[in-house]
Amino acid sequence: MKRFSLPFSHLSRKTWADLLALFLALLGFLGSSLVTQDIFEGVPHIEDEIAYIWQAKALLEGHLTIPSPKDDQSFIVPFVVDYHGLRFGKYPPGWPAVLAIAIKLDVRPWINPLLAGLGVWLTYLLGKKLFNSFVGLLAAGLTITSPFFLMNSGSLLSHPFGLVLSAVFALGWLEAFWTDNAANSVVQAKKQWRFTLISALALGVLILTRPFTALALAIPFAFHGVYLFFRRDSHSRLRLLTFASTSILFAGLYLFWQYSLTGDALLNPYTLWWPYDRIGFGPGIGLAPNGNTLSMAWINTYSSLYAGAYDLFGWANLSWIFLPFGLWSARRNPQALLVGGMIVSLVAAYMTYWVGATLFGPRYYYEGLYSLTLFSAAGIAWLAGWPSKRGEAFTRYYGWRKLQPLAVTLILGFFVAINITTYLPIRLHGLYGLYGIELADQTPFTTPAVQSLAPAVVVVHTPRWMEYGALLDLENPELTSPFIFAWSSIPGLDTPNANDFPNRTVYDYYPAKPFELIKHP
Repeated sequence: MKRFSLPFSHLSRKTWADLLALFLALLGFLGSSLVTQDIFEGVPHIEDEIAYIWQAKALLEGHLTIPSPKDDQSFIVPFVVDYHGLRFGKYPPGWPAVLAIAIKLDVRPWINPLLAGLGVWLTYLLGKKLFNSFVGLLAAGLTITSPFFLMNSGSLLSHPFGLVLSAVFALGWLEAFWTDNAANSVVQAKKQWRFTLISALALGVLILTRPFTALALAIPFAFHGVYLFFRRDSHSRLRLLTFASTSILFAGLYLFWQYSLTGDALLNPYTLWWPYDRIGFGPGIGLAPNGNTLSMAWINTYSSLYAGAYDLFGWANLSWIFLPFGLWSARRNPQALLVGGMIVSLVAAYMTYWVGATLFGPRYYYEGLYSLTLFSAAGIAWLAGWPSKRGEAFTRYYGWRKLQPLAVTLILGFFVAINITTYLPIRLHGLYGLYGIELADQTPFTTPAVQSLAPAVVVVHTPRWMEYGALLDLENPELTSPFIFAWSSIPGLDTPNANDFPNRTVYDYYPAKPFELIKHP
């Protein structure tokens, strides 16, 4: 008689863990996609997203800058600067370049969900390396239920890309440099060189994407690198120097990008939009009369951390509750402490920035998200008596000790249920139509009747930028698209000159009457 065996019964426990992690990554992609489609509708809502898309479209046409329009104030684009006759976005080129590829491939709404799924997988890999597969899976599971994760992953912001780069940087560094001795074989040496370059390239691209975040995340590793430089052999020193040289090269590319835009390598385009938008303390930095101060830094940091206490996992204001236990379980795990130091470094660094972030949670800390999920997962495992270190096995408890894992499981299940059924739906629904911007705002310009009026200049009459900004996704940076949009916040006083557009008809548009275009006198 032939013996019956279950499908996949030949797979090892390690393989099962990897497959389950892939499934969680898929859930992360699907959850983020739902947020993209149902909440944000795949369109930009905040100024940052509008500027990123403008820059991506310009890059698709091969431009870092374009000539400013004659009436640049009528054709203003949020966070897109007009300087010395040139128009360009204030953001570094890393994320706009990725967005440009996504637009070219017609997958713009899917790019961040795809990166989010990859971020979940990398979180698992970090957890497996620092703790064990179980903690990695638990961290990945916590990630996909996180309102903080889903809000940012469903947007068009740069943070999911930054999270992937940050995780690859950390993983590559650990593979390249966390060994007790120098490479003891040719194969090991090649592996360490490969991961050295992967880590350096990830940090380099992060410099071209979110430079201040890259600096903050690199600080703990810089101290580790200095320590290794004086304790390791010449082979390790050479790889450390290669890593540092590659990072400096990318920093140089960032300065060259600034020079290409402004003619001054040290002129940050952020300050061309808001002169006070700088890092540091003192007068002229931030909106406060006395500039950014230590007291303001504490207020902003407290506000961000308070938002994170809710948004990280959606457990009322108890999202940090397992972190102390995770720190205790990792007290003799220097690799984990190094990675955990990334979130500490991010919080400390952004204390020097004059504004906090709460709209999508504390998004300036997003690139260190895995530090929080991994240590929370390790804390849960330690409290429950589950394995939280490599090589540990599950322990069978007897008597009253059986209640320990059961109690932790029930508490965790209760928290997750509260988030999924209550906090997460309310938090996400509150972002629908953010700033009054919806996909439906673009609908009037997709109807055959209105499209027959192209090419046209549409003067949007509204005192707020949002109704105007909702339409900017329909035009290209060169203002050669069928419809181009101008903003008139004071009717009759700031309408663009119709003579500047001899081949276009000028129409007045009032968002309260969305399907009416009135020919301009």
